Amino acid sequence: MPPPSPIPRSVQSLIDEFSRLPGIGPKTASRLTYFLLRQPKEQSRVLAEALAQLKDRTRFCSVCFNMTDVEIDPCAICRDEAREGGWICVVEAPLDVIAVERTRAFIGKYHVLHGAISPVEDIGPEDLRIKELMARLQVDRIREVTIATNPSYEGEATAMYLQKQIEPLGIKVTRLARGLPVGGDLEYADETTLARALEGRSEM
Repeated sequence: MPPPSPIPRSVQSLIDEFSRLPGIGPKTASRLTYFLLRQPKEQSRVLAEALAQLKDRTRFCSVCFNMTDVEIDPCAICRDEAREGGWICVVEAPLDVIAVERTRAFIGKYHVLHGAISPVEDIGPEDLRIKELMARLQVDRIREVTIATNPSYEGEATAMYLQKQIEPLGIKVTRLARGLPVGGDLEYADETTLARALEGRSEM
């Protein structure tokens, strides 16, 4: 029979849940757990309530699949008539929308794929929001699609796939200009680099 663990089950349970989050290893998970343990009980309740509201009060926009409040659909960007409706920027994740918006260089609208094509992880085109993108292009009067997937192997594969799908529709397809580091994530790029990449986009 194994000896009893010195860590209470409730503590170990939270450590395990924190460890499931991306970028958080066992040591960081332990530090977060013991930090909360030292805080007033109200702090844990506030965190629990925020986590509950994350699922209860947010949803994905029915048009672009970016994050939005449950009572705002389509999202604020899709509803903004001041933006260029004929120009769509395709990104991998909602955090990429935030990164591009920080540049203030893009005046169009977005489409969030929620991932990238990755045979290694068994993620194909059918697992992304590509079908919904193609439906938008068939209905809306789109003149340009700027593909802003991450400059990684998966991002490049996704960009090439989208180019082949979109070009037969007679829509201009552009890609963010080079200058973004290969293997990096769009959400970590600084505003100046992203702004220059948008301004120097080139046709594929």
